[in-house]
Formats: sequence, C-alpha cells, structure tokens
Amino acid sequence: MPYEPPTHTVERSLRATTGAKIIAGVDEVGRGAWAGPVTVCAAVTGLRRPPQGLTDSKLLSVKRRTELAEELRTWVTSYALGHASPEEIDHMGMTAALRIAAVRALEALPVRPDAVILDGKHDYLGTPWKVRTVIKGDQSCVAVAAASVIAKVQRDKMMAELGIDHADFGFAANAGYPSPVHKAALEVRGPTPYHRLSWAYLDALPQWRHLKKARSWADGSVPAIEGQLGFDF
Repeated sequence: MPYEPPTHTVERSLRATTGAKIIAGVDEVGRGAWAGPVTVCAAVTGLRRPPQGLTDSKLLSVKRRTELAEELRTWVTSYALGHASPEEIDHMGMTAALRIAAVRALEALPVRPDAVILDGKHDYLGTPWKVRTVIKGDQSCVAVAAASVIAKVQRDKMMAELGIDHADFGFAANAGYPSPVHKAALEVRGPTPYHRLSWAYLDALPQWRHLKKARSWADGSVPAIEGQLGFDF
C-alpha cells in the first residue's frame, strides 16, 4: 500500500521557533502487550535524507523492518533504548512506565537533545523536556519513524529470547501480544515471569486469578490502553 515518506518538517519548525539544534524522535513499542517490557527508542537523525522506505514499523514486513533497522543503526546520528519492566508497569501504571523508559533512552544518548518529537497526542514525558507531540509521527517525522523501527526490531528480538524457555506462548511470533497461541498457553500454564500481572486478562482466568496484583499507582486510575484489552476466547 503506497504511503507518503516521512519528512523533516516538524524538526525544521522546532529549529525555527525554539532554536533547538539537537532534536530526538521518540517512539514506544509494547504498550498493549500482555508480557514483556515497554520499550522506547530515542533517535537523532539531523536533516539528512532518510533511507528508502522508512516509515512506521507497523507498515513494514518483518524482513524489511529488520533490514531497515540494521541500516538505521549506522545511519542515525545517535540512538538509545530504554525499557520499563513488567514489574515497573504493574507498580506504577503504563503512563509512568512509559516516562521512565523514555527518560532512560533520552539520558542514554551521547548528547542531551534540545527538544523531543513524541509520537501520539499525549505528552507522557513532561518537564523538563521540551516536547512536541505529533499524531502519527511515526509515519510523518523522520526521527520518530527511525525510532519506531529500531524499537520494534529490538523488542521483538528480546521477546524471542525470553520465549526460548516458554515455547508454548509463541513470544517469537507474537512479541507478548494476545495471539490465540498466547491465550491458549495462558489458560493452561498461567503467566510467565514476564507477564504483567495487574492487567485485566487475568480476570478471565479463574485458575490463575489469584496471581493478579492490585494496582498501586497513586491515583488508582486504569491506563486507557488496559481498558481496551479483554480476554476474548
């Protein structure tokens, strides 16, 4: 399916209006998974022409995404990854976990960025970071698209490695998301050490419901993404 290639339009705007010189694109992967960390990549690209075919990682085949990630690792000016574990997600909720993962990525860059382009409409970073949110930034902004591809390929690799000792769950294929294979394994075997135990899918598993952790984040709210995740056999 044809798509418009990403541009540097937002980066140029930030440079012109804020004086920012180093701008990082930030994107996450794993927000809606039932198992594994949430992973954030921060990528700095400058204003060079991007590799051919760069776009949101979800629009690319596994083969092309993997090839492109390899190319991007040497093409970008710099990049870094940050993760928040399932335990951290259970303890503080998804929004706070996303912030921790993003800060870990940003602080791991060799030079602190002057501004951040964040995919989506919600600024989960906040101060002191200077943030511009862009809906579908992973399709329209070069740096965010680069971060999207690198993050997705790296997390998929991590999940495949975690799944070696839990072959029934199919993590190499589903990356911890609720596929039929994953759901069937959960019903029989219960959650692995890599599952998020505060999430609603456990409510539909009477045999394993006792493992559910109470939400402990400050305001007691349910992250919006969790409200979309049922256990529909």
